Amino acid sequence: METVDSYRDLKVWQRAIDLAVMAYDLTRAFPKDQQFGLTSQARRAATSIAANIAEDYGRSSKGSYLRFPRIAQGSLKEVETHVILAARVKICAEAVTAPILAEADELGRMLRALIVRLEQHSAR
Repeated sequence: METVDSYRDLKVWQRAIDLAVMAYDLTRAFPKDQQFGLTSQARRAATSIAANIAEDYGRSSKGSYLRFPRIAQGSLKEVETHVILAARVKICAEAVTAPILAEADELGRMLRALIVRLEQHSAR
């Protein structure tokens, strides 16, 4: 088992960063009129996932123990929604959104596992 010295060692944080990069890459091709719409919203939500995982790691209070992973999970659902909407309004092709949605599915499973572990740990 690997040691975790920093939030940067967490696989879930690393995958969240990967998803944020994918979101930035995807939205680069969005029309300029979406700069303050879907482009901005998708990027902020994607960035928020990794940021909330990091913020949770930096807290030592049990009161906020589960709060930030749950916020990250909500941000993940926002990203998925923005990506699906972009495809449905034909800003990008569904084939282009498939990889980011697949990555979001995997990250969602990882976040859920993290939340379950934290819930079990806090119940002790």
